[in-house]
Amino acid sequence: MTKYIFTTGGVISSLGKDIASASIGKILESSGLKVALMKLDPYINVDPGTMYPYQHGEVYVTEDGAETDLDLGHYERFTSAETTRFSNATTGQVYNTVIARERRGDYLGKTIQVIPHITNEIKERIHKAAHASKAQVMIIEIGGTVGDIESLPFLEAARQFRLEVGYRNALYIHLTLIPFVRSAEEIKTKPTQHSVGKLREIGIQPDILICRTEKTLSDDIKEKISLFCNVNKEAVIEARDAESIYQVPLMFKDQGLDKIILSHFGLKCRSTDLKDWDELVVQKALRPRYKATVAVVGKYIGLQDAYKSIYESLIHSGIYNDTRVIIKKVDSEDVEKHGAGSMLNDVAGILVPGGFGYRGIEGKVAAIKFAREKNIPFLGLCLGMQCAVVEFARNVCGLKGANSTEFNKSTKYPVISLLEEQRDIKNMGGTMRLGAYPCRVKKGSVAHKTYKKSMVTERHRHRYEFNNIYRDLLEKKGIIFSGIYPKKNLVEMIEIKKHPYFIAVQFHPEFKSKPDKPHPLFRDFIAAALKIKR
Repeated sequence: MTKYIFTTGGVISSLGKDIASASIGKILESSGLKVALMKLDPYINVDPGTMYPYQHGEVYVTEDGAETDLDLGHYERFTSAETTRFSNATTGQVYNTVIARERRGDYLGKTIQVIPHITNEIKERIHKAAHASKAQVMIIEIGGTVGDIESLPFLEAARQFRLEVGYRNALYIHLTLIPFVRSAEEIKTKPTQHSVGKLREIGIQPDILICRTEKTLSDDIKEKISLFCNVNKEAVIEARDAESIYQVPLMFKDQGLDKIILSHFGLKCRSTDLKDWDELVVQKALRPRYKATVAVVGKYIGLQDAYKSIYESLIHSGIYNDTRVIIKKVDSEDVEKHGAGSMLNDVAGILVPGGFGYRGIEGKVAAIKFAREKNIPFLGLCLGMQCAVVEFARNVCGLKGANSTEFNKSTKYPVISLLEEQRDIKNMGGTMRLGAYPCRVKKGSVAHKTYKKSMVTERHRHRYEFNNIYRDLLEKKGIIFSGIYPKKNLVEMIEIKKHPYFIAVQFHPEFKSKPDKPHPLFRDFIAAALKIKR
């Protein structure tokens, strides 16, 4: 039988349930277990696909094309688990399904209630995710904090779950805050006591407490928490602030968290081995030999989570290249106001990420022109590739006013445009080109040298495509179309001849990068940036 771990959070949000869940997955996987992870999100949106990045952060796309919570990115980065559309469930999805069943008459006229109908649907989704993954241990992160009205159905479903699968097959981990009051020079446990008390009111007694703290917890503090929260002292796990998130699995292992979990489940596994993770990831992340400054020129720079996977991919590539990557976050609207030269003259690489809408587009185009003309290594992702095409068409091919029809429907030179099948779509959610698509890589190209393969698979999330009408012209002027989606002859990758490193792609390689296996495009981008004297 699959074993189930539910992770909940209390006191405040953003404590790091995602990192804690992913780290637990890592240490259990290192014990030889097959793990899978799932996120339950309390918001009523069906998925985050149509949500504003400043509201939600990035939308993480799975191989099978689901638009999901960004926490799934951490799950895949820390473990070998592959997330799918079963790995994320929102309140909106749950209610949508239940209401659709009621409309069809599946409930035979019964009154539809939160208990049992909504909670049953939540539990059914957890079982489906476990069955699809064939995992030995399923880790389910419940979004929000204890006490949020939106999270109550998920918490109630988690409470019922142990009754159904048995005490030894389900485990509750609660992540909470232990604040340090500087004026009093004291660590305070009361917020944790109240959080656990609230959880127990709902009917869940946590088996393990993970305590976020900036100070080391003394034995006295742990004993106090144990007494008032009814948790064994050894199950009070300290989660101190770390220099790198990739230290967290080591922190948990050192405190025996893996042994506590395995003991609860009655599982006998090999000893957790994180030696390679420590040597190849953590030590290199903390003590790199070199450094390089790279600019990320985006529209949502004000929110760290808007480009979470990109920032992590740059860190991964820095680890591989023994380099501390200093990320200079540049708002593309500031480039429009102050000019690319004044904003980017101190960087060794320029990355332009994806996005939607016209705001800040001309700043992205100007940044790409600067990278092309000054021979600065450049990597364009999704909209970044489209802007690279627009820039090249305008400034090299002489197509004045060339644009994407997303930004100018009446442009004389629509070098980026909608495919025919996209033109009549009315619903915005889940209707783009989503998920993994094959890409044929041109032999002899920089991309082929990078991938060392003639066929790769990458994840997509976009609606507009390169307009093949302009392919011959751009090719004559120096663009290399180094990646093609064979089935529809769509451009996936472009390069520029005689440039240190200039690659732009229609897909999102950041979704497939790991700290111990960086994505090849990011890896070689940082390697190229290291050669630039800045």
